[in-house]
Amino acid sequence: MNQTIRLATAPRRIVSLVPSQTQLLHYLGLEEEVVGITKFCIKPEEWFASKTRVGGTKSAHYDIVFGLHPDLIIGNKEENQKENIECLKKVAPVWMSDIYNLSDALEMMRLIGEITQKSTEVAALIIEIEKEFELLRAAVAVSSVRNKSALYFIWNDPKMVSGTNTFVDAMLSECGLINACQEERYPDVTHTHIDPDFVFLSSEPFPFAEKHLEDFQKSYPNAKIVLVDGEMFSWYGSNLKEAPKYFRELIQSL
Repeated sequence: MNQTIRLATAPRRIVSLVPSQTQLLHYLGLEEEVVGITKFCIKPEEWFASKTRVGGTKSAHYDIVFGLHPDLIIGNKEENQKENIECLKKVAPVWMSDIYNLSDALEMMRLIGEITQKSTEVAALIIEIEKEFELLRAAVAVSSVRNKSALYFIWNDPKMVSGTNTFVDAMLSECGLINACQEERYPDVTHTHIDPDFVFLSSEPFPFAEKHLEDFQKSYPNAKIVLVDGEMFSWYGSNLKEAPKYFRELIQSL
């Protein structure tokens, strides 16, 4: 957003507008500091049940946020709408992340650690994440699915996928897979002919389930159709400590 925010002290009243960053704030022990979250910030469950919900990621309610008297709002370029963020800037300083790959995610963690005076905890978390991704890369090096293609669906009607220049694309690459869709961002592939080795049906944002497998198998007869955990592929906070193990198990099962 081409802006710099300046905080005199560590924030004491934070509103988080991004589920994966909310999960990170919980991991860092900021129970008292986080006063507001979105209706999509489902983890941790205790925060989802007890924290004030300010609306959706793209439609946070100004009046609710204003009533919480935050001294910092945390958002993300992709998750949040610019117009909504511009409005919320009138309430409190807004810090935005912009994440496309693992390096971006780790940098976001470092910066949030600095802002919240949790740099020591973040440094330890990053070491764990990097170790887990090294284990994943070792598994990928000897994997039989390395350099095979995967088409990653995020929505059913229209049939939208994660293309290039997305965090999901970066995670597919970490798994040794090639994104079968080489269009940027989130294109509709309903009328596009693609013949991938694998079709991944994500659990979010559209909740793909067993009942969808048959239809996709008809559409992609040469592909193996697999239900995958969307949080593992798209949440870029403390969840990244668990994601590599999930990816190792996934590629072993393909």
